[in-house]
Amino acid sequence: METLPANAPAPEAFTDYFHVYEVSVDDDEIRYYGEPLAPQEAVVQRLAPAFRERGYRVRVERTLGEHVLVAERRSPGVDGVPWTNVALFVATVVTTLLAGAGWYGIPITETPLRAVEAWPFAASVLGVLAIHELGHYVMSRYHDVEASLPYFIPVPTLLGTLGAVIRMNDHIPSRRALFDIGVAGPLAGLVATVVVTAVGVSLPPIQTASMVGGGAAATAATQVQLGYPPLIQLVAWAVGQPLSYAEPGVVVNPVVVGGWVGAFVTFLNLLPVGQLDGAHVTRALVGDALSRVQQLVPVALFGLAGYLYVFEGGQAVGIWVLWGFIALIFGRVSGVTPLDRSPVGKGRWALGLLTLVLGVLSFTPIPLVVGA
Repeated sequence: METLPANAPAPEAFTDYFHVYEVSVDDDEIRYYGEPLAPQEAVVQRLAPAFRERGYRVRVERTLGEHVLVAERRSPGVDGVPWTNVALFVATVVTTLLAGAGWYGIPITETPLRAVEAWPFAASVLGVLAIHELGHYVMSRYHDVEASLPYFIPVPTLLGTLGAVIRMNDHIPSRRALFDIGVAGPLAGLVATVVVTAVGVSLPPIQTASMVGGGAAATAATQVQLGYPPLIQLVAWAVGQPLSYAEPGVVVNPVVVGGWVGAFVTFLNLLPVGQLDGAHVTRALVGDALSRVQQLVPVALFGLAGYLYVFEGGQAVGIWVLWGFIALIFGRVSGVTPLDRSPVGKGRWALGLLTLVLGVLSFTPIPLVVGA
């Protein structure tokens, strides 16, 4: 057998779970060839804490008929410049500026650079998404869990993006860590949502009547009607500003769209299915009972779509049918299993219930109508 790095666990340390007959060492990876003496998931769950203490994460794979326990060096920090993250962020800035031009009615067909004038819209949308993901990232670093910086998703839609995600390629040490990481994103995003909404309703409204006939640039401002959830309505009420105006052609400042995005993203992320934040929080609170909870989610979403079809003229049916199918697919994806399954405690239970209430306040059955 090859000589192991000084900090790597010796094969003799885990003979009860994995019998090793050969070891190979390659840069930041150690491969233990052998036979698992328990189901693969049980082997990983049993050995991961010891490897984690030595700076490794482990997995079991099968290669050319052999079982291999693969140990890779963990690197919780960011090594070098994350060029992929930077490139996606820059691309998303461009797409959100172009989308924002539509909300402001800025004609960019002949002068595309005028899209820069839509920077308040882009800043509000990207701001709430970034703060949501950075909430996850900060708590991941706090619990020494390897996580990437946010990957933004640029798409030429009414918003210019499909959101942002971070990638965690590590074991979660405990249910407490899983809860903290899962809940940090929605709570951070909601703080940003409240701030952006308060700023947005305080800014001057925009006049759209004169934009009609101005081409595609006027589409978003004149043809999209947003449904504001209770949280957004409460913020506007607290600031003393309206979300709609009696005067024809006058609409709320597009910065408010950033607050709407924050609320909508928060609600969707708190659905307890698959790898969504709600699933992490729910698993941390109730453990394996999550499997029964997430079976109800697609039923509820399809039921909501049915209600809207019968009683609301079919408005927003497509949104909830789509998310019903997404929930069905996500429900088949295995969730995160923390290494330490000790209960999270009363304080986190209380915070979890508060987050659930805030998630409900972020819900509206008809989030948007196009062509209203």
